[in-house]
Amino acid sequence: MEQFIQGASMPLVVLLLIVGFVFLIKGADFFVEGSSSIAKRLQVPSIIIGLTIVAMGTSLPETAVSVTASMVNNNALAVSNVIGSNIFNLMFVIGVCSILTPIAVQRDTIVRDIPLSVICALLLAGLGILAVGDKGSYILGHLDGVIFLVLFTGYIILMIRSALKARAEGKEVAIEGEEDLKVLSYPKSILCIVGGAIAIAIGGDLTVDTASRIAVELGMSQTLVGLTIVSIGTSLPELVTSIVAARKNEVDMAVGNAVGSNIFNILMVLGIASAINPIGLLAENLIDIMILVGFSLLVWAFAATKRKITRKEGMAMVALYLVYAIYIILR
Repeated sequence: MEQFIQGASMPLVVLLLIVGFVFLIKGADFFVEGSSSIAKRLQVPSIIIGLTIVAMGTSLPETAVSVTASMVNNNALAVSNVIGSNIFNLMFVIGVCSILTPIAVQRDTIVRDIPLSVICALLLAGLGILAVGDKGSYILGHLDGVIFLVLFTGYIILMIRSALKARAEGKEVAIEGEEDLKVLSYPKSILCIVGGAIAIAIGGDLTVDTASRIAVELGMSQTLVGLTIVSIGTSLPELVTSIVAARKNEVDMAVGNAVGSNIFNILMVLGIASAINPIGLLAENLIDIMILVGFSLLVWAFAATKRKITRKEGMAMVALYLVYAIYIILR
């Protein structure tokens, strides 16, 4: 496929990139639906399915792209895809939603999730800096990946225990996707899981190969392609879902979901990718990580005031994202 893409015309490459995004997004949907159905048939509580299978499903496109890029030593794309998706989710998706309707922010998001997302971003930068490779490059090694995955497991356990405790105390606990779970037959579930996994793998290959070709053709760096085209493409489901929810005034969990996705992307996506194959970090990756930290602190400040994000704050967030986009294009 890579050789075919290298020899294809530019319009066809762009078309294949779009096809790759479709495979990633629909493959993730099928995989989550099949996995959730089997879990429901095994009588796993919906709240646990929502916090694990459904929540991880939103990060499957980023996982496929970053793991595929890592395996072919396209490290710049592996890291920038995650960082770019996190910044896009945090600033643009939440910003657009809050412009449509002010977003209420849950207490747990303010006191637990946003601080944890900042710690994860700082840990990513710290572990990368600690292991210096050839020619002064920074590396996320196998051990770093294992550390991320251990922390990710701990985070999932913490979320499940917190949700189960709240429900036991009679508090209403809403989990993204929990109420939409369907129950399919075992054959259909297995077909969805296998078909979804194949689609994700194909989508990941297509996206990485076409993004690399576009970067070469347009004289763009792999980092820039990952921070813009790829990261926005893999985040489209979150954007569309959030806009639809905002129009229906159902965005109470928007901030929590975006922040949770950011934690998943760093701990799970980069954890898996670097555990499989060490990932190199460029100096500009570290700059983008610190920008992500700064944006996270800004959203934290917005959320902590009156526990909501207003339209004016949303406009400021979208404007800052556009400034950031201009910056990475010009640098």
